[in-house]
Amino acid sequence: MATDWLGSIVSINCGESLGVYQGRVSAVDQVSQTISLTRPFHNGVKCLVPEVTFRAGDITELKILEIPGPGDSRQCGDSQQMETGIPGVGCQVGPSQNGTGKVLKKPMSSSAPQNIPRRTDMKSQDIVISPQQQCSKSYMDRHMETLSQSKGFRRRHNSWSSSSRHPNQVTPKKSGLKNGQMKSKDDECFGDDIDEIPDTDFDFEGNLALFDKAAVFEEIETYERRSGTRSRGTPNEKPARYRHDENILESEPIVYRRIVVPHNPHKEFCTDSGLVVPSVSYELHKKLLSVAEKHGLTLERRLEMTGVCASQMALSLLGGPNRLNPKNVHQRPTVALLCGPHVKGAQGISCGRHLSNHDVHVILFLPNFVKMLESITNELNLFSKTQGQQVSSVKDLPDTPVDLVINCLDCHENAFLRDQPWYKAVVDWANQNRAPVLSIDPPMSEMELGIDAKWSLALGLPLPLGERAGRVYLCDIGIPQKVFQEVGINYHSPFGCKFVIPLHST
Repeated sequence: MATDWLGSIVSINCGESLGVYQGRVSAVDQVSQTISLTRPFHNGVKCLVPEVTFRAGDITELKILEIPGPGDSRQCGDSQQMETGIPGVGCQVGPSQNGTGKVLKKPMSSSAPQNIPRRTDMKSQDIVISPQQQCSKSYMDRHMETLSQSKGFRRRHNSWSSSSRHPNQVTPKKSGLKNGQMKSKDDECFGDDIDEIPDTDFDFEGNLALFDKAAVFEEIETYERRSGTRSRGTPNEKPARYRHDENILESEPIVYRRIVVPHNPHKEFCTDSGLVVPSVSYELHKKLLSVAEKHGLTLERRLEMTGVCASQMALSLLGGPNRLNPKNVHQRPTVALLCGPHVKGAQGISCGRHLSNHDVHVILFLPNFVKMLESITNELNLFSKTQGQQVSSVKDLPDTPVDLVINCLDCHENAFLRDQPWYKAVVDWANQNRAPVLSIDPPMSEMELGIDAKWSLALGLPLPLGERAGRVYLCDIGIPQKVFQEVGINYHSPFGCKFVIPLHST
């Protein structure tokens, strides 16, 4: 009876002190109640001794992992174990289709199984069991199910314990499958040994040098050129960069000269977008305003539009929303508005009314005249309804610097006003106040400018202003396009979404 179990692969649990052993049964002694295992594995690690013998009193649990068939020999099992170095790999003989025997290798785990719960009904005297009981189908299915459940843990445990092996210990080889059969999923994931990881680092630079980027890009460019597809760029090309106000979609080419005057302009300006804005003579500008007034753009409308645009520009120069805020009532800006008794002065009064409506402290200077223009009288009547202050003497102007000076003293036609005492006194006050100056519709001759301006606001189209006019801005006063065409100007609006735009000298 004892010889029937020779060659079987068993797993012996000797408790927590001795651990779990696996191996092939080489001898069973019923008299001394001992069992010997050849080529044993202790807790998943191959033992240094070729054979281990156990007493029945040391065995807590015994499980049979594989029973050899009637035609198996011990030499087959030993040779297979020497070939793989892993216990649990035996030889099993099964009948083939032609009736001949065929040897199949059955892969088993190389590590110790997980802790198997003890069976209370098993005693140490039950080591020797009859082959008839062990060969029953139900008993074999139960052991194979237990073995399959513990295979994954044994492989992981073997990988974890590989770092603590003895230096002279031979690392067991992995068990594979014959006839090109695929490995199990557990072997593919957990079967690799740590000792088989190569020590040399991967040569990234050498591998990258094998890739010829220039040849690949040239091939892609040649293919796109032949197929007619748009090239996506080569290493030598730099991607186009766009500003926040530029459109990345392809559109019609931009025509930068969209305003053409009948005569060669004396001076040209350009906008931030690069559009060319030519200057016009004073005679052509006067004719343009006359034709516009004939078509309904009356002086009152023009004064109102000029006042709105000039006040909007002045509010921006004063600080905009940072300065003009309900929470900053203690920083109320002060503006000195210098106006003459003409249409240019009426434009300044309209600007002062709008500034006063936006909580700006406006001091309006206008000299006393016996007879005033109707436009000035109307604007003064509206300005008197605001909180603005009107003075007629230079002595009433503030002694301290103001935030902004708006100059509307000069006129294109009435040159005799510059000889008046009040004019010279106001010019001296403005030059000594050291406040920045904004001129509204200044004359084009530099000799006629008594006050150097930092900014100048032109109406409709600019005049050929000199350097003393400062930086030139252009405002839209609402002249229709056909009015420009009637005076011989081919006009397309350069304003875009704004009513006041800056101009740059070309």
